[in-house]
Amino acid sequence: MTILDRIVADTREVVAARKAAAPPETLESSAAFAQSRRSLEKALRTPGPAIIAEIKKASPSQGVIRNDFRPVEIARQYEAGGACAVSVLTEPRHFQGSLADLQAARQAVSLPVLRKDFIIDPYQLTEARACGADAVLLIAAILSRTQLRDLLQAAHALDLDALIEVYAAQELDRIDFDEARIVGVNNRDLRTFDVDIRHTLRVFEQVPNSVVRVSESGLASGKEVRFLRERGVDAFLIGETFMRAKQPGDALTKLLREANRADA
Repeated sequence: MTILDRIVADTREVVAARKAAAPPETLESSAAFAQSRRSLEKALRTPGPAIIAEIKKASPSQGVIRNDFRPVEIARQYEAGGACAVSVLTEPRHFQGSLADLQAARQAVSLPVLRKDFIIDPYQLTEARACGADAVLLIAAILSRTQLRDLLQAAHALDLDALIEVYAAQELDRIDFDEARIVGVNNRDLRTFDVDIRHTLRVFEQVPNSVVRVSESGLASGKEVRFLRERGVDAFLIGETFMRAKQPGDALTKLLREANRADA
């Protein structure tokens, strides 16, 4: 069993327990469920390097990344530092995340907030909306074409944007590009956790120009952001680089300054 297989198996257990504790109709009655959404797609189509800055305490490959973990403070630093959106890792067992982190971040900033998790069940979309998320991550590697289509349609029905993530180029066959609006390429192989940022370019050669293109994982500098932007990448999801910095917002500002200086 790979790390990814183990995470998905654990996710099934977590979802089953949450369904029993809070059925969908309970979630749908929450105040946050009725809130208006903030458009992730619109935020990522703005000029300049569009950064989705991630709030993440730990990972399976690195263990605890940030001991001084304060989601509200980090989210506010990201907004002040120039992020276009915030991603919050909510998977509890392997990343030590929580939906409470997402709720707190959403209330602290005016940016779109992405729920980053291993979504395999429509119930998780209802959870995301009830906790204030504006968008969700859908990982093609853990979904069939039919499952991905159904979850994408369900997300849109809930007025949630969806960032569809692929790793292998063959996973693109699972995406209906008539409906997909944001596609990300994970530079980290979720089975081995090896990273190669040029992987983004190889995969995006086979993706229509109409979608927002996001490079995810392994990015650490403005130079890398510039390199990918010059080759057609629109946005960048960055987490660990900022989470390891003493002041995540300052690290974001520095990265953007380097990327923009290089562009000039």
